[in-house]
Amino acid sequence: MDDELNLLRRSRMCWNTPLSETHAELLLDRMDLTGGHLVDLGCGWGKLLLQALGRARDLRGTGVDTDEGALARARAATLDRGLGSRVDWVEADAADWADPAERAFCIGAAHIFGSTKEALERLARVVPSGRLLYGDGFWAAPPGPAALEIFGPDLLTLPELLDAADAAGWRVLHVSTADQLEWDDFESTSRAAWEEWLAGHRDDPRAGEVREWLDRRLREYVRDYRGVLGFTYLVLGR
Repeated sequence: MDDELNLLRRSRMCWNTPLSETHAELLLDRMDLTGGHLVDLGCGWGKLLLQALGRARDLRGTGVDTDEGALARARAATLDRGLGSRVDWVEADAADWADPAERAFCIGAAHIFGSTKEALERLARVVPSGRLLYGDGFWAAPPGPAALEIFGPDLLTLPELLDAADAAGWRVLHVSTADQLEWDDFESTSRAAWEEWLAGHRDDPRAGEVREWLDRRLREYVRDYRGVLGFTYLVLGR
């Protein structure tokens, strides 16, 4: 799929994770944001980082991602909020980030480190003393063959994920999980912009590929992983 359509697909998405505004505010509360440096590894378009900066005037932020289109969206939102002097957007591989920070976000980006366990171990070096907001998928129910094929065999259960955090030297300060409405909204908004585009571009050469993706995504969600794949948000401390 070309870059234009890929950017369009995410345009109706508030978050690139199953999350509500209320839940996001709760997580920011638990992060105890004051001054210092907050780095968001795998930041996407940086909405949560910008909300954090809006809460704490003495906080500086850095968002790191390889997605040029998402970073352009982040920079535009930064200008709208008047936060340009307090945040940097860096196009780089977040797995290589080495500068320590007092606070960090890593949400839905464990794969860039290789696995959940490797991510938690690597992030302990990024935050030698402070707090980490870590978001990751887990098996909320035993997966069937189709879900295993989609998400791979390395996904943990929630107890296993907490054990991995403990093994990496983290203290678990907060645990919450995405509810069904957050999941349904995330999946629906991930399809919404392409559904709108398809309705007005049925003769476009790309329409067949878009329709196929939309149909497969909805089918997989409803049949294979709705209620099976969970997503947790952990506030971890060191």
